[in-house]
Amino acid sequence: MSDDNKETAGSKGPREEGGPRERVIGTPSPARDKALLAEDDISAPAGSGEQLDEQSAKRAERVVALLFLLAFAASVAFIAYYIGWSGRDGGMHGIIRAQESNLWLGGTMAAAFLLMAAGVTLWVRRLMTSKPITQERHELVSDAETRAAFTQDFLEGAADSGITKRPLLRRTLLLAAAPLGLAPLVLLRDLGPLPEKRLRHTYWAAAVERAKKEGKKGVRLVVDGTHKPLKVSDFSTPGSMITVLPEGLEEHVDEHDVLTEVAKAVTILINVPSSEFKPAEGRENWHVNGIVAYSKVCTHVGCPAALYEQTTHHILCPCHQSTFDATDAAKVIFGPAARPLPQLPLSVEDGYIVATSDFPEPVGPSFWERG
Repeated sequence: MSDDNKETAGSKGPREEGGPRERVIGTPSPARDKALLAEDDISAPAGSGEQLDEQSAKRAERVVALLFLLAFAASVAFIAYYIGWSGRDGGMHGIIRAQESNLWLGGTMAAAFLLMAAGVTLWVRRLMTSKPITQERHELVSDAETRAAFTQDFLEGAADSGITKRPLLRRTLLLAAAPLGLAPLVLLRDLGPLPEKRLRHTYWAAAVERAKKEGKKGVRLVVDGTHKPLKVSDFSTPGSMITVLPEGLEEHVDEHDVLTEVAKAVTILINVPSSEFKPAEGRENWHVNGIVAYSKVCTHVGCPAALYEQTTHHILCPCHQSTFDATDAAKVIFGPAARPLPQLPLSVEDGYIVATSDFPEPVGPSFWERG
């Protein structure tokens, strides 16, 4: 082996004076001899034991305080918009203004957090001294001397941070953080208003009441989508099923509540063969020649029970396979549903199918009965 090769394999130094050093496998990297951060790094404005330039510190203090005040304004704007402006024209629970509400609420909340983060970052970089800290390992149980040392270190840290020396920063930080602490309580409104007794009735009740005031027997059933009143002759084929709603729902309900009322009042109309129809006791007059109406909202978790088997006369919910018998008061014959689909009393007036009252029990999941 030549001298040059020996030097390359076994020497850490350069082959020639002033030439580039050849690193040998297994030797430490020369990068360890270099510092990653300059000693005068801006994140450490003052070295150990040095005092901050008070004039620069005052300027930084005013900037940080301004950021905290802006964060406070942003969080107050979040709460104000949530309570005030989002409550008009259907509020944040309406479909029309959902996009606007998300934009403003998300923007103001993001601004509050970003401004606070910027203020804290600037506080740390410009107003706190940098001192080397050595962490020692001791027994888990601290003695009195250690606790006293911790107390002293804590007080020194508080003094170094300036939180005790600079009341303006302390007060504006607390001011900025206070509304954010209340924000989770305000967001409880997103759970929606308490249902109270609204789940016990559907729009069928109001529609029937209005029709009876006009001297009618009941409210006419209209086809969902076309809003065409349904005659008995239009629905005379056994085995048929169609979705219906009370007449006048969209005309008499506020536009922001239409979808909610439709979701509760939606009904399936089924023509069951008279030879197989078994009306429940007390409901012998609730059908029209085998035409019977049931709520379309499944009593399990509220999915639409929209499938119908003509051969078995079974109503099926596609979500969890709850199955109801259309010939026998929509009783549950399979699946997790706990009770039958509510039935709507029907009659005939001037050849049209009409509902004479609301559903006798709450529609939808069983737990809604507690509302």
